[in-house]
Amino acid sequence: MRRLFRSIAIAAIAALVVPAAAFAHEAPESSQSRWVMVDWMLEAFFVFAGFALVGFIWAWKAGHFHDLEQQAAIPLGIEEPDYYTPEWAYDEEEWDE
Repeated sequence: MRRLFRSIAIAAIAALVVPAAAFAHEAPESSQSRWVMVDWMLEAFFVFAGFALVGFIWAWKAGHFHDLEQQAAIPLGIEEPDYYTPEWAYDEEEWDE
């Protein structure tokens, strides 16, 4: 059984590696081949933009953009310690000049 598993694993690895090695240097050079990547990029943009549009419309219809001013005020009401201002900045002698 172990021998069978090892043979299948070697065959699977070879099936994955051999085509990549064979076609790694194959790139057609023509006037059309220069636009292949542009086509893929444009298609990917439209696909992702379509998903984003569908998600935006779903969020809008679900009411997630309702009363944004009230939603934005929620984080402002949370009291947190100030981790970013150094102690010397609170010294009023700096501002007396």
